Amino acid sequence: MENEYISTEQIEKLIDEKNVKEIRRIFEVVPTIDLAEAISDIEDTKKIIFIFKTVKSEYTAELFTELKPEIKEDIINLMSNEQLAEVLEQQFTDDLVDDLEELPANIVTRVLRNVSKERRATINKLLNYKEDSAGSIMTTEFVVLLSNLTADEAIATIRQTGKNKETIYTLFVMDKQRNLVGIVDLDDLIFAKGDTKLTEIMNRDFVTVNVNDDQEEVANTVKRYDLNAIAVLNNDGRLVGVITVDDVMDIIEEETTEDISKMQLVTPLEDSYLETSPFKMARKCIPWIVVLLILGTFSSMVLSKFEGQIATVAILAAFIPVLMDTGGNAGGQTIALMIRGLSLQEFGPRDFFRIIRKESISAAIIAVCVGIFAFVWFSIEQYFGIVTNSGLGEPASIWLGNCWSAEFFFEVIKVSGLVSLTLTIGMFLSKMVAVLLPMGAAAMKKDPAIVSQPLLTTIVDVTSLLVYFGFASIIFNL
Repeated sequence: MENEYISTEQIEKLIDEKNVKEIRRIFEVVPTIDLAEAISDIEDTKKIIFIFKTVKSEYTAELFTELKPEIKEDIINLMSNEQLAEVLEQQFTDDLVDDLEELPANIVTRVLRNVSKERRATINKLLNYKEDSAGSIMTTEFVVLLSNLTADEAIATIRQTGKNKETIYTLFVMDKQRNLVGIVDLDDLIFAKGDTKLTEIMNRDFVTVNVNDDQEEVANTVKRYDLNAIAVLNNDGRLVGVITVDDVMDIIEEETTEDISKMQLVTPLEDSYLETSPFKMARKCIPWIVVLLILGTFSSMVLSKFEGQIATVAILAAFIPVLMDTGGNAGGQTIALMIRGLSLQEFGPRDFFRIIRKESISAAIIAVCVGIFAFVWFSIEQYFGIVTNSGLGEPASIWLGNCWSAEFFFEVIKVSGLVSLTLTIGMFLSKMVAVLLPMGAAAMKKDPAIVSQPLLTTIVDVTSLLVYFGFASIIFNL
């Protein structure tokens, strides 16, 4: 059966009519995320509170997790301590910690007052882990089984303790000293004979992460080994939490958004695009535009130095934009591949020589092919007047009559040869720089996405101009 669709207007109407029965029904048939999107557009928070009063807390706790931070804050302010405690009790600890990180200090204080002492200690511990580390995103609600249990005893333990755990599909086996010794998947447990010991069916070749590991490393590990959940160990090797696949999906979305933003030189947004004000958007973009503006000074310096050559052979100026754009585009392609590969851990700094050898061959092929095409195309541009060749010092009317002369032919050959040679060298160097920058950043434990693009733009522009005017000085005897 297909999921029902619910709109903000429909929900508001049900609330106004006090139709409790129908409100409870839609929570059973409509996905929580769809309900959260519809309810988020209700302007009167008191109407949302009516939902929390009439719907079971097991549903409203999940709804609360999906709501926007400002709505959560309003709801908490309007709830009684008893209502708040009931909702909080149904939330998974890692989701609750995520909520607290987005809420004001006074709201956090009230929330912590309305959870149990044991849970408050767990929340405070999670909040103290470094941001974006495995410890900050893990959950402490998971099923632990002792290694001396049989399959039937393990299933009985799951029935007794597993209902409010974040996952029961991956189960963690510990010995009497509380050391993690194995992992059992639920399906292996169900299909095992009742008297089979867990030590006979558990996987001993499991992978784990440390509480201080970066969340992106955790996501890559889960993806690499195709896991539903992964154990998180502290520095003493003790099991302190688990990270589930739904958390990993959130990490991948967050890290991908961050990398895309950095590659385009925009500081990542904390909120969604529609929730970010124009002034905040501007504040995110302006610093990088100013940085590129300052870096562009180097290109201006080179152009200023060769001002005389440009004045003598004016057509040289016509090809400067295409040289700089093509070099930057070529390098941008390689940087995108490098950052993707580094992010997915397909390779790392240790593979530098393999990568540079592969990219140098690829860059040479691309640069030569584009250079040959460029020579032909730039010649066509000059012969058909797309770019007027004034190298002979003739006005356009005279040029139209003499463009098939031998003198004009050799002038075209010199200009096209100069531009295509510069383009070939510039593209090759651009692709090499596009390998060196992100690989170097990764080797220094820096984010490749944020350091590569502005430096690439500057290096490619300056190098292309120096090569261009250097060869121009030789070819045209300037």
